[in-house]
Amino acid sequence: MKYKKIRGHKRKHKQIEKWRLENTSINLTDYLLNIRDRYYTKIRVYPWNGFTHYRINSIIPQPRRKTKKLFLDALLDIYTDWKTELSKLGQPYYLKIWLYETDFSKSQVVCAIGENVNFYENTFTKPENPKFLNLDNYGILSQKMKRLQWKHYLEEDHYENNFVGELREYASEKDYYETKTWFNKLLKKPHQITTFEEQINGAYELYSFKKGNVWIGG
Repeated sequence: MKYKKIRGHKRKHKQIEKWRLENTSINLTDYLLNIRDRYYTKIRVYPWNGFTHYRINSIIPQPRRKTKKLFLDALLDIYTDWKTELSKLGQPYYLKIWLYETDFSKSQVVCAIGENVNFYENTFTKPENPKFLNLDNYGILSQKMKRLQWKHYLEEDHYENNFVGELREYASEKDYYETKTWFNKLLKKPHQITTFEEQINGAYELYSFKKGNVWIGG
């Protein structure tokens, strides 16, 4: 796949502002109490919407310079707005910014109440030697960033041990064997294996491969 050149930055900046306003004006408490007990907002501005590269068969460059700062500023504003609303609930809640270091466009604000609080607390793996985020590197956003505490976790790709077997039901024979070859090579790389027990499906293993770093701020 080829890299796609990003054009129309002024238009993208207006769309970022629209995305920010849409997410700082939602009735968050009503949603959490009456619909679902968790909610999140990802970057939903074309072409950083998570699905574009599949449709155009291209690699989307990560946001840079002013575009990246606008996205980060929006995430910080959304976090602050949601914190104000969540504090009205009078119950424990989870509210964090997930800031991906390599895949910045995957960054998001995540919140939850009830049982999902513990679920999100254990989403990422803690590194053996955690790093510290240098907040002075964020220029005019440094002061906003310093209002939050940032912790270092690992961004990982996860695959169940039956990943290739299940693929066979949906893929062609060619795609199946190509994926099987790729997966066998992948298993030769350093990874962590976790065993889970389920009453219905029994035991299964999860293979976790380090992809990068993610900073959790809250």
